[in-house]
Amino acid sequence: MIERHLFLQHMKYATQYLKTAVKFIEDYDGRIPFSHYLKQQFTTEKKYGSRDRRSIAALCYYHFRLGHGEKVLPIEERIFLGIYLCEQVSNTLLEQLKPEWNKTIQLPLQEKLYSVDSFFASGIFPWVDELSDGMEGTTFALSFLIQPKLFIRVRPGKMIVVKHKLSYAAISFEQINDDCLSFENGTKLEETLTLNEEYVVQDYNSQRVGEFMRQVLSTVNMQLSTSVWDCCAASGGKSIMAYDLDPHIDLTVSDIRPSILQNLNKRFQEAGIFNYRPFVADLYYAKQLHQAINQQFHLVICDAPCTGSGTWSRTPEQLNFFDETEIERYSNLQKKIVSNVIPFVKPGGFLLYITCSVFKKENEEVLQYIQQNFDVQLQQMELLKGYAIKADTLFAALFLVKNKGSFNALAT
Repeated sequence: MIERHLFLQHMKYATQYLKTAVKFIEDYDGRIPFSHYLKQQFTTEKKYGSRDRRSIAALCYYHFRLGHGEKVLPIEERIFLGIYLCEQVSNTLLEQLKPEWNKTIQLPLQEKLYSVDSFFASGIFPWVDELSDGMEGTTFALSFLIQPKLFIRVRPGKMIVVKHKLSYAAISFEQINDDCLSFENGTKLEETLTLNEEYVVQDYNSQRVGEFMRQVLSTVNMQLSTSVWDCCAASGGKSIMAYDLDPHIDLTVSDIRPSILQNLNKRFQEAGIFNYRPFVADLYYAKQLHQAINQQFHLVICDAPCTGSGTWSRTPEQLNFFDETEIERYSNLQKKIVSNVIPFVKPGGFLLYITCSVFKKENEEVLQYIQQNFDVQLQQMELLKGYAIKADTLFAALFLVKNKGSFNALAT
């Protein structure tokens, strides 16, 4: 009798969560990240505690993880299907409303897909023809049904103390390599570790870009100080990684908005990086760059604005609201940006081009554009596929810039 009462109570809460989740999904228009939208909604819905908010958010994300699959279904049915395909433990809603699914929810994903014969993985991600070479379309589409891991990069000399603190706090982790640890998504580290001083939150494949940087820094390490310009610095993760590889670099950072650089400055202070030059510029306009800087660099890191499609398993709402015409827009923007920054590379220096995109037009097509229009030599190129290891997918290409370019022409 007590168990029955508890089940009914749980079912009541679950039904209310479902109703709220459906309302949120119906009202959401995709203009801001869904996490920001949820924060706004819960600010007005004071009755929900932290556990309630997590449960409602999870129901919403089950819906978004289906992408464009089964779009004709009502939102409630898509949520049920998302729960079934994404989870492997018994669920209160399914137990009451989809008992046949709840009985087999523990099965591997492929077996559950066979039992839901109307759902096709190809429907999740409809732009397979646009994917970069080497991407496995079906595997990539199914990765949206799996929550990615949380990865951190432990800063130099901090691994022993970090692992000790994690063990003392009974926080489970997996060590991927000398610097990288992974955790289940949602693991709270802030109360145990010191962010930016001891570790940075950085996806596994974003960390692997450090292999490209290391190649450059070892090539020009005969210089007294290697000059590095992180031209799309954003939160500064790549800059901190470059600094950790060589604390003697002469670092310059830029981005399009002052607020971004203000946040970056705070993060650099926490990371112990004080000696660097920041400036604000829109890389689309060459004249702005020429007015802001008058030097060339051994390495220019161009983590270019992109669709972010390689990270959509973390923000699956973007998969649902994506407009395919954005691929071409970003590709053109990226070509313009690299055209404007390449002249700032010293002869014999390097351009490191990076995206977190899975689309060929943002990756291989831009690579071909650079090769066709500039005197460069491709040193290394790799599609860093993360969808099989619960990580992001990135593209990185390292170019040796051979001639002087047209540095003085930037004023035009």
